Amino acid sequence: MKDVLVTCPPMLGQIGLFMDYAAERGLKLHPAKVTQTLSEDELKALLPGYDGWIIGDDPATRAVFAAGQTGRLTAAVKWGIGVDNVDFAACKDLGIPIINTPMMFGAEVADVATAFVIGLARELFLIDRSVRAGGWVKPAGISLVGRRCGVVGLGDIGRNTVTRMQALGLKVVAYDPGVQGDAGIPGLERAAWPEAVEDLDVLVFTCALNKHNFHMLNAEVLARCKPGIRIVNVARGPLIDEAALIAALQSGHVHSAALDVFEVEPLPMDSPLRQMERCIFGTHNGSNTIDGVIRASHTAIDRLAGFF
Repeated sequence: MKDVLVTCPPMLGQIGLFMDYAAERGLKLHPAKVTQTLSEDELKALLPGYDGWIIGDDPATRAVFAAGQTGRLTAAVKWGIGVDNVDFAACKDLGIPIINTPMMFGAEVADVATAFVIGLARELFLIDRSVRAGGWVKPAGISLVGRRCGVVGLGDIGRNTVTRMQALGLKVVAYDPGVQGDAGIPGLERAAWPEAVEDLDVLVFTCALNKHNFHMLNAEVLARCKPGIRIVNVARGPLIDEAALIAALQSGHVHSAALDVFEVEPLPMDSPLRQMERCIFGTHNGSNTIDGVIRASHTAIDRLAGFF
């Protein structure tokens, strides 16, 4: 039986469902005590005691893998889609087989993006807060039909988001240098970032983070955006320069934002974002449905067992 450290919060939330499934495949799961991620030092201390690792959004660095290899660490799987936190080059150099679980959460994360877009358009968050406080506000929102929405990223999540935006009556322009044409989605417009941002009423980020798109939404691009734009991020926090976004929210240039992800997670208590009333915040939880977690966790277990 191979001992496997699990540090992925959604999987940990349902860990009891996977113990027998893993055992049937020769794996014994060991849940870590973690809210969002473990630190590099914590991982360096833990990993040598395990044969395998199912990774969340932890700092899976060269130093961490090297420390694990001084002990028993033999293989790893990145739970979920995003891999910006994982040093795959280090794994190759160290001879540690690793893979992620792609194509798992396109529909789930797109559902959250859609909820955020509707919530910002109709200011449902302000209404909820008012009623809870004893008020009865009636803000005038915007109609979505006929407005323009930008979707950054045309992977599984992006394609699912595009079709949902189109179903809401939005005209969608997509940004993704790695995908050509309309990606098989009739009516989809294409542009190269940041072309046509001045025409957008809504901007949704669904792409992976890499060295080329860090802070792709910065002060310069925000200045080009239409006044009153609504911004949604269900991808990775560092795609957006938070300081620039805060300034644009304070000035009113950006009407509102819905952020499931942040540059630092959990969101620090002293973050100025907490003072932005026209924001909806998430907990990097867009993929976390019972169905999606079961699907991804079974895949992660199967792939890790396959390495052994």
